[in-house]
Amino acid sequence: MPFSHHSHSGQFCPDHAKDTLEDVILTAISKNMQVLALTEHMPRGEQDLYPGEKSTLESLTELHDRFVGEAERLREKYSGRIEILVGFEGEWIRDESLKLMQDRLRKHRMDMFVGSVHHVHTIPIDYDKVTYVEARRKSGGADEGVFGDYFDAQWNMLKAMKPPIVGHFDLIRLFSDDANRHWKDCGGDIWEKILRNLRYIAEYGGLLELNSSALRKGMTEPYPKVEICRAFIEMHGRFVLSDDSHGVHQVALNYPRMLSAIREAGIQEIYFLKRTGKTGLDPRFPGVQAVDVPVASLEGHKVFEP
Repeated sequence: MPFSHHSHSGQFCPDHAKDTLEDVILTAISKNMQVLALTEHMPRGEQDLYPGEKSTLESLTELHDRFVGEAERLREKYSGRIEILVGFEGEWIRDESLKLMQDRLRKHRMDMFVGSVHHVHTIPIDYDKVTYVEARRKSGGADEGVFGDYFDAQWNMLKAMKPPIVGHFDLIRLFSDDANRHWKDCGGDIWEKILRNLRYIAEYGGLLELNSSALRKGMTEPYPKVEICRAFIEMHGRFVLSDDSHGVHQVALNYPRMLSAIREAGIQEIYFLKRTGKTGLDPRFPGVQAVDVPVASLEGHKVFEP
């Protein structure tokens, strides 16, 4: 019974994803997935476009509106074959990001959203090495500086948005000098900031995403690293699975390796979101609940087989 709570398509994320939304869903069905959340990026202002991107806030808003309509159509079409959740990936770039997120929630009845940080000092930190280095320079020139600023930005996002799912918690390590080093080995107060953020997520009832995309990008562990998962377990935190797929070839990609990390961390239960008609996840998303299953129940499913 695999799940993914974070996905993209080339149809509605044309700059860095592939394939139609329907093809992504059909691939998930072919893999006997139980839950697929459709979470295209929320609109961004013109000042936050990526290099070479030719869009406007108006065009990105219109694109996301069309995404919601198509996602709802496909949810109805494939009802009974897969549980489809309609949401978005939230962005925290600057103070105005909160209003853009709230606009999405006011305009559409969403099932959930993923709260993410892709920028530090309004500069992308996962787009390429060049922009990461620029953000790092603004943080003093060392990885530790931009790490600390990233987790502070994440802290601000968590307090403002209280996302039901927190996306790729330690994304900041992607283009660092050593993306696999242990967080506890970093200097300064970085580990304390990580624990502060985890504690807040646990307190408001957020779900921490186990995101397999780190593995296809060359890292040895999913987001977040095992040491972070262990700390979140001690806080009685809850986890969900995500592939952060950007096309059909990435649906459930590297789930066997992610299951190994789950075992190593000592995670005993995995949660998934379900439209039950009863509210239990968040009052902003009536009718959606978080349901738990034992990790042992995942074993034996074909997407988790090496």
